[in-house]
Amino acid sequence: MTTPTDPASGTNPTAPVGPGRILLGLNTFGDVGVFPDGHPVPHAQVLRQLLEQAELADEVGLHAFGVGEHHRRDFAVSAPEVFLAAAAARTRHIRLGSAVTVLSSDDPIRVFQRFSTMDAISNGRAEVMLGRGSFVESFPLFGLDLADYEVLFEEKLELFDKARAQTPIHWEGRTRPAINGLSAYPPLEHHLLPAWIGVGGTPESVLRCAEYGYPIIFAIIGGQPRSFAPLANLYREAMSKYGHPMQQVATHSPGHVAGTDEEAREEFFPHWLGQRNLIGAERGWGPGNRAEFDAMCGPEGALYVGSPDTVAAKIALLKDTLAVDRFDLKYSNGTLPHKAMMRSIELFGTEVAPRVAALLAGAAPLH
Repeated sequence: MTTPTDPASGTNPTAPVGPGRILLGLNTFGDVGVFPDGHPVPHAQVLRQLLEQAELADEVGLHAFGVGEHHRRDFAVSAPEVFLAAAAARTRHIRLGSAVTVLSSDDPIRVFQRFSTMDAISNGRAEVMLGRGSFVESFPLFGLDLADYEVLFEEKLELFDKARAQTPIHWEGRTRPAINGLSAYPPLEHHLLPAWIGVGGTPESVLRCAEYGYPIIFAIIGGQPRSFAPLANLYREAMSKYGHPMQQVATHSPGHVAGTDEEAREEFFPHWLGQRNLIGAERGWGPGNRAEFDAMCGPEGALYVGSPDTVAAKIALLKDTLAVDRFDLKYSNGTLPHKAMMRSIELFGTEVAPRVAALLAGAAPLH
C-alpha cells in the first residue's frame, strides 16, 4: 500500500481533483462564545453545539469537517479525535479530521492509533492534518522545551510516517527511545491514513511536506491568497523531484456567509476584531480596525465574508489563482454565536457550493 484509498469509491481521497472542480470543507477551533450578559459559554456546551454544526455540514453535502487542537481558554477542542469519533457516529458521508493536530507535543504512535481507530468508527472517513502549532501552550503543558520546537516536529513526523506505513517500525532519534521492529495497531482496513501537513508559509515547510509526499494545506489568514502561488508551485515541483504522485493542494481561510455582503460583514466584524486583537496583543501586533477588515473582505483579501455570490466568486478566483483542489472555510471566529455559524454552514453548503460549481463550469452563477 502506498496511497490512501476511499473504501466506498476505490479512489485516493487526496488525489488532485483537476480543473473545473474544487472540494469545499469547514474547520473550526471550537471557539468559545458568550451569552448576552457577556459570560462565556461553557466548554461542554460549545462541544455539544459543535456536534450540531458537524451534523449540519454533513446534511448540506460538504466534503470535510475539521477541528483544531488548542489548549487555552478561548477554544474548546483539546482532544480532536474524541470529538471526531462522536461526530462520526452522527454523520454519514463527510470526511472528518483535525485542523491541525499539534504533532510536536504529542506521541506520533498514539496519534496514528487514535486516528486509525476513528477511521474504523467512521467507516473510512478519517484524515489527520499535522502541524507544529502556531499556539505553543501544549509545550509547557506536556513538559516539552520550546527550544526543541524544530527537532520535535522533524523527528515526530518521521516516526508518524513509519507508523502510518503499517509495517514494523524501525526508528531512532534523540527526543524519545528508539523503536525496533514493533507495530502500531489497529491497522486501517483498506488504505493508508490520509495525512496532510499544515503550512503557514515557509519554503522549508513546503519542502518537508513534499519530501514525505503528503498533501499540503496552506493557512491563509492575512494578506492576499495569490501571494501563496510561488509556494504552491514549489510544492508541485518538489513532489515531482521526489518522485511522488501529486497530492491535493488546499487552503484554509476564515469567513462567514449571510444573506447579503452588508449583513455578513456587520455580523462578523465585532467577533473578528475581538479575536484578532486578543491574539495580536499576545504576539505583538498593533490593533486591528475596520479598514483592515474591509480590505481583507475585498476580492483579493483573505477573508471570505459576504453573500453566497460574493464568497463563491472569491473561491472561484482562488481556484483560478492557485489551482487548489480544496478550500476549507474557518467558519468560527471568536465569539460569533452558534446560530450565526449554523446559518453560515447552511448557506455555504446549499448556496455557495452550487454557485462555485457553476462558475468553475463556465456557467452563469445561480440566483
